[in-house]
Amino acid sequence: MKTASTELKMRLTASVSPEEVLALPEEVLSRFDSEEYTCLPGFFDAHVHFREPGFSYKETIRTGSLAAAHGGFTGVAAMPNLNPVPDSLPHLEEELTPIRRDAAIFVSPYGALTVGEKGTEASDIEGMAPFVFAFSDDGKGVQDEGMMRDLMARVRETGKVLAAHCEVNALLHGGVIHDGAFAAAHGYPGISSASEWKMIERDLRLAAETGCPYHVCHISAKESVSLIRDAKASGVDVTCETAPHYLVFCDEDLAEEGRYKMNPPVRGREDREALIEGIADGTVDMIATDHAPHSAEEKAKGLSGSPFGVVGLETAFPAVYTHLVLPGIVTLDRAVGLMSSNPRKRFGVTAPVGFSVWDLNETEKIDPASFLSMGKATPFAYKTLTAVNHLTAWNGIIVYRK
Repeated sequence: MKTASTELKMRLTASVSPEEVLALPEEVLSRFDSEEYTCLPGFFDAHVHFREPGFSYKETIRTGSLAAAHGGFTGVAAMPNLNPVPDSLPHLEEELTPIRRDAAIFVSPYGALTVGEKGTEASDIEGMAPFVFAFSDDGKGVQDEGMMRDLMARVRETGKVLAAHCEVNALLHGGVIHDGAFAAAHGYPGISSASEWKMIERDLRLAAETGCPYHVCHISAKESVSLIRDAKASGVDVTCETAPHYLVFCDEDLAEEGRYKMNPPVRGREDREALIEGIADGTVDMIATDHAPHSAEEKAKGLSGSPFGVVGLETAFPAVYTHLVLPGIVTLDRAVGLMSSNPRKRFGVTAPVGFSVWDLNETEKIDPASFLSMGKATPFAYKTLTAVNHLTAWNGIIVYRK
C-alpha cells in the first residue's frame, strides 16, 4: 500500500479542518492521491423532511441521513410535519429518540409554531426552544395575522429563528402546478405567485414590527425576491432560501409526472432568472433542498394525483455546480457558502462541520434507483450532472464512501 503524500494531505486540508482530514485511515488518504479530487466542507441543509415519526414508509431518520451523507451533507434540519407534530416536549421526544439512535450525521429538529400545525394555538415554544433548530409550521402558512404577530414575539424572546412556509390558502384554488403556460395548455388548475409573495409581504411587515429573526422557506417567485431584497435594504432581520429545482427548471420543463410536483411549484422563466439574480447579488442567502420523499405508489399518480414533494439531497450540489458554478454565475466558494457556512451562521449551528471529497470533473447520469433515500421522485432523474462525491466524513467517522 502506498503512503499518502504530504502534498495530498496539504491539498485535502486547504478548505477544511486539517485535523479532520488527517484522521482518515492511511488507506483512504492514499486512494485520493490525485489532483482530480477536491475536499469541501460538509454541507448543511436547513430544510428537509425525514418523515419519522409517523410516516416511516416514506423515509426514516436513518435513510434520510444516509442520503444526506451521499450528497455531501453533514448536517440537516428536519421539518415538523410529522405524527405526532413536535409541538410539545413529549411530542418532540418522539422525534429526538430515533435521531439519537439512528442519525448518521447531525440532525436537528424544528419545533412546530402551532399545535398540530393547525395555526390556531401556539405550541410550547419556550419549553422546546433549547432542543430545536428553529420554529416553523412548514407545509402550512400561518393564516391569521394576529397569531403570526404573537408567534414572532414569542420566538424572538427565545433567540431562535422563525422559518415560514408562506402560502395564502385563499389564493390556492386547488392548484397543482404554477399558474402559467403549462397549466393553461394542459388544463391544470394553477397556483399563483401571489399565494406566496402576499404572505411574505405580510410577514416582512410583522418581522419589522416585532424584531423577530425571520427566514423565508423555499422562495420561488420573482416578486418574493424583490420584496426580500427591499426588506433587507430597510434593515429587516430576514434571510431566505431557494432550492436547486427552482434555479434549474421552469414550468416549460414540466411533464405529466409526479416527480415534477412540489410546493411551491417551479414557476416561469422570469421567476427562475430572478432567483438566479438573487443568488448572484446576495438576496438569497442559502440553498436548501426541501427534501420531501414519498412512496413510489404515491408519486406514480401524475401531476393531479401525486402529493407535493420531491427528493433533493443526493442531487443538490451536482445541480448547483453544473448550473451555477460551471457557467460562472457563482464561484465554487460562493456555492459552498450558500450550502454550508451561510445556513450554519444564520441558525447558530455549532456541530462539527466535517467534509466531503469530490471529483469535480466527473459526470454522472442521475439514476434514482441508486439513491440511499427511500424517495426516488426527482426532476433531475436521468439528467447528466457534473461533480461526484466519493467520501463524506463527519465527527471523525466516514459516513459515506463511494
